[in-house]
Amino acid sequence: MIIFFSCNSQQEKNLDIEWKDLFNGMDMNDWIIKIAKHDLHDNFANTFRVEDGLLKVRYDGYEEFDQQYGHIYYNQPFSHYILRVEYRFIGDQAQGGEGWAYRNSGAMLHCQDPATILKDQDFPISIEGQFLGGDGINERTTSNLCTPGTNVVINGELFTPHCINSTSKTYHGDQWVTAEFLVLGDSIVHHILEGKSVLTYRKPQSGGGNVFPFDPEIKIDGMPLTSGFISLQSESHPIDFRKVELADLSTVKSSKSQLNAALTKLGFESFISD
Repeated sequence: MIIFFSCNSQQEKNLDIEWKDLFNGMDMNDWIIKIAKHDLHDNFANTFRVEDGLLKVRYDGYEEFDQQYGHIYYNQPFSHYILRVEYRFIGDQAQGGEGWAYRNSGAMLHCQDPATILKDQDFPISIEGQFLGGDGINERTTSNLCTPGTNVVINGELFTPHCINSTSKTYHGDQWVTAEFLVLGDSIVHHILEGKSVLTYRKPQSGGGNVFPFDPEIKIDGMPLTSGFISLQSESHPIDFRKVELADLSTVKSSKSQLNAALTKLGFESFISD
């Protein structure tokens, strides 16, 4: 259920909530790289690179993709926030990429600490806001949900399948898409496109499968995911990220009125849960 709260202008004025650029357009100094089958910090084949003010994911140094799924993590965790990512798919998929990975990437939310990811682990335990690009013909939603090593609650029921589609339209071609995620700890998450929620779920928690191998001391099924790292994927299709920015709501999370005031200031006044 969505609830609307009132707030006064003085309350809004006193809030110090601003957008912070996680990607500065110049380098990856604030980011940590982990690619499956490689050690932490090994940017195999220059997969992640900064060129022309863009954070690019490329595979020109790969002979074969060979399930070398990669993720680049911002270097600090967050709990309550709005994440905004501008992305576009370009070019051709890497040799050896799976069919499902065509024009496929994502923003991983509430990720485990990259330092705890095993060398051969395919995906981080996380909640994925899945990015999918259209093929020019068929409908294909984006900002979907996938759950590597996690579960969520949808419509009051524990959702255990791996993925569920959003209600978004299809974005064909190489166009830029802006995806936003409103994450309020382990209470509620909204996937937002063009100002509207296209998918909502609650109570993200460890559980389920679709991540291998993993450290059982890290994946404790049923444990609420109250916070975590944010990462962007490399899954075999080239993708550019033009903007990665975040509004940190942790300072107002304990007050519904202040949280609503912050969301109003940021233009998200419709999104606050009970």
